[in-house]
Amino acid sequence: MRGVFLDTSTMKLEELNTSALQNSLDQWDFYETTSAAEAAERLANADVIITNKVILNRTLLEQAHHLKIICVCATGTNNIDLTAAQALNISVFNVKGYAGASVPQHTFALILALASNWYRYHEDVFAGRWSQSEIFCLLDYPVIELAGKTLGIIGYGALGQKVAKLGEALDMRILVAESFDEKKTEGRTSLQGLCAESDVISLHCPLSEKTEQLVDKNFIATMKPGALLVNTARGGLVDEQALADALRSGHLGGAALDVLSQEPPPVSHPLLDKDIPNLIITPHNAWISRESRQRLLDGVVENIQAWKKKRPSSP
Repeated sequence: MRGVFLDTSTMKLEELNTSALQNSLDQWDFYETTSAAEAAERLANADVIITNKVILNRTLLEQAHHLKIICVCATGTNNIDLTAAQALNISVFNVKGYAGASVPQHTFALILALASNWYRYHEDVFAGRWSQSEIFCLLDYPVIELAGKTLGIIGYGALGQKVAKLGEALDMRILVAESFDEKKTEGRTSLQGLCAESDVISLHCPLSEKTEQLVDKNFIATMKPGALLVNTARGGLVDEQALADALRSGHLGGAALDVLSQEPPPVSHPLLDKDIPNLIITPHNAWISRESRQRLLDGVVENIQAWKKKRPSSP
């Protein structure tokens, strides 16, 4: 059995224990990255493929005559043509729950950064502005006390629930949006009501036809003036030009994003303009703690072993 890992650079394997992966098959080929032009050759003799973000479309899968299983080194499987895989009897597995500690931690790091403006004060210290101050401190940027404020959560799966607990630990009031499956759940709040009442809105819902560009111009207009928006879910949930406009106008107090609609973003991306105020962007690294990546890799190995035992694929 031969396995091929198409994009190991997304996992930084040198920091992880890979012995279980190495022992899971007779032979492994590891590639840091794989371009579209290189994919067909690397799939040609593989029984098992591991991919994080490399796109495997119908044409590639039809050419991979030995391929039996695809392990997606992530939760999302949107880079795989699942219909083609099923037709070709190729099992597809993903990994869920591996970032259950890392993503909520990063989410609240972003919320705290927006609320405290610590990063701007830090920059001022090393720019010499504190040394030049006529008083003992600097008070140039507003600091928001989160206690007593309302945290609105859209998407109340495992990640949303953990973020809610962190908010409760800081004495925040929690609102949870109604789900997008049109089922009414007691204690949930309508999107419009959540927008109107929340001082902070945190996105944790999947990207789908119902949620694509959920945060558009109209959504933002219903948000509480001065509210904060945090997105550690999917970039496609946000109309990025509308967000840029809302930050420039001052309608929103700030935004913090770990995801964009195109990754990596082009230099012309509307949210990369340096004149946009009160915006924090991190490069899709809410999930990258070593512990999280090890759980993800272990999950891939478990999926390979499950396939060997003829269990059904997970997506």
